[in-house]
Amino acid sequence: MTAVQEERTAEDLKALAERAGRELEDATAPEILQWAAETFGSRFCVTSSMEDAVVAHLASRALPGVDVVFLDTGYHFPETIGTRDAVEAVMDVNVITLTPRQTVAEQDAEYGPRLHDRDPDLCCALRKVRPLEEGLAGYQAWATGLRRDESQTRANTPVVGWDEKRGKVKISPIAKWSQEDVQTYVTEHGVLTNPLLMDGYASVGCAPCTRRVLEGEDARAGRWAGRSKTECGLHG
Repeated sequence: MTAVQEERTAEDLKALAERAGRELEDATAPEILQWAAETFGSRFCVTSSMEDAVVAHLASRALPGVDVVFLDTGYHFPETIGTRDAVEAVMDVNVITLTPRQTVAEQDAEYGPRLHDRDPDLCCALRKVRPLEEGLAGYQAWATGLRRDESQTRANTPVVGWDEKRGKVKISPIAKWSQEDVQTYVTEHGVLTNPLLMDGYASVGCAPCTRRVLEGEDARAGRWAGRSKTECGLHG
């Protein structure tokens, strides 16, 4: 039985993740993704917020046609949807768009309008966390674009770790990269990026909860500004 076909228990996957996290700490992003492709094959996917397509581009070189999972929350900027469509059109990937169980209108009818202002954690749970958990059900491993330099909450991100909540191997191949590294890769390879990154946004999320960053702020400062909330719940 090949690695692609092999069924692994949660205990197997956790041990695999912990070992790989140690062994691949000094590996390059392409090396990490090559390991993921060889280890998981079609049971591996990339998640993308369509802030940029760096990890999708890297993964497509290791695993052409790799699944790229995108969460369409119903609150995205038009530029984000446009980036998704462009990635699907020009890259060797299979874009899979996940949607929440309820439309924005249906959610408004049940919970009241602008839930994101009144209870952003619940809004994220309904429109991001639950759809991703359902969408990742068939995979053993998923890749993210998390970087350690983005914020204090991400400073200890492992290149390969264990996603206890979902029972998956979680791979962050560019965890050690800086923003300069990202920009260099984008420039060298002509990778698609969200136009909002050229308009004062350092991190792009849902339109109602994202603003431009001010000089000296970290990349995540424009998300849920004025609140203690710093993460949507997808990453712990």
